[in-house]
Amino acid sequence: MPARGGSKGVRLKNIHPLGGIPLIAHVGRLLGQVPGVDRAVVSTDHEAIAAAAESAGIDAPFRRPESLSGDLVSDQQVLYHALTTVEQLEGSRYDIVLMLQPTSPLRRPEHVTAVLEKLLTGDWDAVWTVSPTDLKYHPLKQLTVGEDGAMEYFDPRGSSVIARQQLGLVYHRNGAAYAVTRDCLLRQETLKGTRTAAVIVAEPMVSIDTLDDFARVELLLRSV
Repeated sequence: MPARGGSKGVRLKNIHPLGGIPLIAHVGRLLGQVPGVDRAVVSTDHEAIAAAAESAGIDAPFRRPESLSGDLVSDQQVLYHALTTVEQLEGSRYDIVLMLQPTSPLRRPEHVTAVLEKLLTGDWDAVWTVSPTDLKYHPLKQLTVGEDGAMEYFDPRGSSVIARQQLGLVYHRNGAAYAVTRDCLLRQETLKGTRTAAVIVAEPMVSIDTLDDFARVELLLRSV
């Protein structure tokens, strides 16, 4: 799992407490309820995050290099490095990579299991969890505002939308779980391969970026 130390919204976000334990520890707890995961590894550049991960049962056998710890580094680059590094250290080979970002603590074991099962039983390169997007935020209803204040449709097709009934369902990634094949990650060099499927999650999902997000998730966890 990716968990760098340079988060901007909340300092050391990945070990910020949530429900009385570090954020990253929620992943360790969940993995204990997901059968079939052979190895759990964190990719981090920070010793405190590595220690918290290990305390939660997640191995930290290497440190992510500075070149892969910046704001503009993709998840694919991080997973590519993690997979090849672990395989080199162990002399092993892994056919499927599962990414569970610490910042999506509302995921449930059944969400992760559904992603893995769909990848294993279908001819897919990758499977992601997604959530339905409220039609109020449909791409055809989005706008841009220029430096001079001029407003335009983000997509010119938006000018023809007069009722929500014209809008088709769309979805957004929620960060709960991504499963990709080795070929997709190493050869296609992407998390969204030629054939990528979705597992639709109906339950509320929050991708944590701010202290307000932490507070919201605390409330949701108490209501479960």
